[in-house]
Amino acid sequence: MDTVLTGGPHTRFLRGLELSGGGVAVHVGDQALTYEQLHELALRWGGALAERGARTVGVLAGKGVTAYAGVLAALYAGATVVPLRPDFPAARTAQMVEAAGIDVIITDGQAPAGVPVLDQRAGRALSAPLAPADTSYVLFTSGSTGRPKGVRIGRTALDHYFGLLDARYDFTPDDVFSQTFDLNFDCAMFDLFCAWGAGAPAVVLPGGAYRNLPRFAAERGLTVWFSTPSAIDLVRRTGGLTPGALPGLRWSFFAGEALTVRDTADWRAAASSSIVENLYGPTELTVTVSGYRWDDVETPRVAVNGVVPIGEVHAGHDYLLLDEAAGEGELCIAGPQMTPGYLDPADEQGRFLDRDGRRFYRTGDRVRRLADGLAYLGRLDSQVQVLGWRVELTEVEHALRDCGVGDVVVLGVAGDAGTELFVFYTGGERPVLEMVRALRAVLPEGVIPRHYRHVDEFPLNSNRKIDRKTLAARAADLLAPVPVG
Repeated sequence: MDTVLTGGPHTRFLRGLELSGGGVAVHVGDQALTYEQLHELALRWGGALAERGARTVGVLAGKGVTAYAGVLAALYAGATVVPLRPDFPAARTAQMVEAAGIDVIITDGQAPAGVPVLDQRAGRALSAPLAPADTSYVLFTSGSTGRPKGVRIGRTALDHYFGLLDARYDFTPDDVFSQTFDLNFDCAMFDLFCAWGAGAPAVVLPGGAYRNLPRFAAERGLTVWFSTPSAIDLVRRTGGLTPGALPGLRWSFFAGEALTVRDTADWRAAASSSIVENLYGPTELTVTVSGYRWDDVETPRVAVNGVVPIGEVHAGHDYLLLDEAAGEGELCIAGPQMTPGYLDPADEQGRFLDRDGRRFYRTGDRVRRLADGLAYLGRLDSQVQVLGWRVELTEVEHALRDCGVGDVVVLGVAGDAGTELFVFYTGGERPVLEMVRALRAVLPEGVIPRHYRHVDEFPLNSNRKIDRKTLAARAADLLAPVPVG
């Protein structure tokens, strides 16, 4: 039962165990768990999982000891991990449990009815991790059919990914990583297994940390930051982006949304010693599959629509631009980081493309070729038709930011006269006429939005990305005709 094999993300933790010198593996609130403590706990729970013959393990827990030990224990037991959010609706969690075929759940609360829960006190501890599963973990994304879509992430894809990161970055046991992402968001794997591969601690950020990030970062000694770009505006609004406010950071990474030049410049002013990278990649391509390193002079010059480029696709991968015209098209990528497929093969319809004997994943993202990598232009569905005009929503957002608006989301919403542009913006409230006049100086008349709404802050989804669906629903409500009588 205790055969040792190399490969798989758990081997990064084992390397960190050797490098850490008895240091902390994860810091949650006032609780710090050392590498040795987490290793012993994972071996014990992994033994209990192995005795049950568990092949697919759900981890239903908030960011805490149960979650981190549970992920590691499942990997030690040679099982596939399925991270689950305890604050998701029960019906949605039940769908995921059934779709993934979960055998056992590790939880710090209640599990769905009918699913065995691991007794965390039972079982004989493993003497060493077991052979890893071909699929290391399964993550669920939103499905167009209204049900979650399970993406399988392979062990060899993760080995390739983290091998590239090891060659690119100089992480050491002296680093301290932020852990901002929930475990059902693939970027959390970067947080954990980059930290653990270096023998460094991962520090969980409580919600209150954003109210005074400079103080939290100083108290915890953060040196590596990773979050969605939305966090930048949150820190800005709480006064945390003053020049030199984050002096301890030496690496800053952002992914999950378009990263603007304005936001990056503000972050760089606060974290002037930090190298900043914009990372890009859908779940189906294993966390991130390209990267661009910010340059204070060059990046603003080459940015398209005020958005930082996504850079070069990772070594070992091929890409093509579908329906390419003038150097722009839908980005399709083939290579070792690509998912072996979805849990339900029916979900693969239209998502993959066979060219020259290779299988490419269609990202649904429009990009432009640059001299050095790629520029992100937006989702295919972010291009809308308004009164005959083909409008790129990111272009309008960029124009509004240049007019001095704090931050902005532009949506195409169905109205009485067809698709209409609706603007939500933060920062100081501005007269609509003033914004319209400024836009007329840079955009054609048909591209000028008709509707504007000031908000204190944008709603965020569970992955802390701007929740455009919620904003779209709010815009539709505001545009709906008022009933008469």
